[in-house]
Amino acid sequence: MKYIIVSGLAFSLFLGIGCNNSNPDSVKEAKKANDSTVDSLAKKQSVTDSSTTIPTKEDADFVVKAASGGMLEVELGKLAQAQASKQGVKDFGAMMVADHSKGGDLLKSLAMRKRITLPDSVSNDQKKERDDLAKKRGAEFDRSYISLMVKDHKDDIKEFEKAAKDANDADIKAFAANNVGMLKMHLDSAQSLDKAMPKRIAGPKTAPPYQ
Repeated sequence: MKYIIVSGLAFSLFLGIGCNNSNPDSVKEAKKANDSTVDSLAKKQSVTDSSTTIPTKEDADFVVKAASGGMLEVELGKLAQAQASKQGVKDFGAMMVADHSKGGDLLKSLAMRKRITLPDSVSNDQKKERDDLAKKRGAEFDRSYISLMVKDHKDDIKEFEKAAKDANDADIKAFAANNVGMLKMHLDSAQSLDKAMPKRIAGPKTAPPYQ
């Protein structure tokens, strides 16, 4: 009887550990689903009309990454409106919410037409990024948020420009090209805020010991 009780307890603990470690990444799951869809569409196309272009795995990956990036911009923009100390940073956050919410709606419509699965939340890495920023307030938040926005938009512009040039699907290529200008405008605004941001003030120097 003791053996059964101990075994049952161990099994329960094992299940508990397994559940706690189970944290699926919505972005990775979407990419897996799209890989399967693209393969299936490619096989059907090979026996029907090969003249029609279909999204490639790279196209689908771009759409997924654009969607998760847009969701992150909206979530961080809402944080900025609530936790930033400078009105300019709050206003920038509001712009992120408005522009990326609109972009997200367009992306959902595009993905539906192209049979591309979108993530229903940001990636696990992005969640950590968001949670780390959420712990900050005031001037510290302002500096961290705007620095992140500069970096993110530089990366986004590279990815959108690449998709605008190399995407196999014409509609995905057009979506990328149409949004490069908006991203560059966001980057300009973020860089202007970053330049005006007071830098972290160093603490007082420790006096040297008496000789």
